[in-house]
Amino acid sequence: MSIWLKLSALFRGGAHEGAQAVVDANALRILDQEIRDADNAQAKARDDMAGLVARRRMLETEGASFAEQARKYEASARAALAKGDQALALEVAQRIADLERDAGTRTTQVAELRAAEDKLRQVVATTDTKIEALRREIEVVKVNESVQRAQSAVVARTSGAGSSLGSAADSLKRIKERQAIREEKFRAHGELEDRRTGADLDAKLRQAGILPGEAGAQDILARLSAPAAAPMPMIEAPRLQIEGPEAVPVRRDEA
Repeated sequence: MSIWLKLSALFRGGAHEGAQAVVDANALRILDQEIRDADNAQAKARDDMAGLVARRRMLETEGASFAEQARKYEASARAALAKGDQALALEVAQRIADLERDAGTRTTQVAELRAAEDKLRQVVATTDTKIEALRREIEVVKVNESVQRAQSAVVARTSGAGSSLGSAADSLKRIKERQAIREEKFRAHGELEDRRTGADLDAKLRQAGILPGEAGAQDILARLSAPAAAPMPMIEAPRLQIEGPEAVPVRRDEA
């Protein structure tokens, strides 16, 4: 007998666990529906409160009407007494008593309805505050749920791609090493070429000021700022006079 009880407990426990798993998987949906149910209940409570207010106002109107009629009949009763009609005055007095009793009953009912109305209004307001607070908490829970789902997806993808990321990092490291080796080769080739042509030695001599280098901006400015040298006087070259042969006098007899 105890075995069957344990099996029954096992089945009931499994059913409970399955039902609880379904509830947990749909917790947010259930919360939304519970909020909607609470809103519907609040709407029904407001309708009931509106009916209560309407009933209370009707009773107030009836009580005021009974009181007004009683005051009118009081004048009629005084008039009957003035005429000496005791029977009519007694009948009017009975009517006044009935009206006052009805007005008193309405007053009591109005007080009871007003107290119930105030209590119901307080309950509705308190419930509205609780529903709004719960709705805000549900919004926060929804946001947290979305964030955690996104984080879970990122973690799953990251863990699945861990080996790929490690391989990519190794490949990147090897590429950088090859580029560094290639840069060193280019630099060594340039140094050898300069040594072969003597360009490195010329550069050292130029830095030491032994070889003239390119004029810099400061050198050009200093040259432009130096006073201009006085022009050298022009030396006139001596003029050479070329004398011709002396004229030989001619005799007349030889002419």
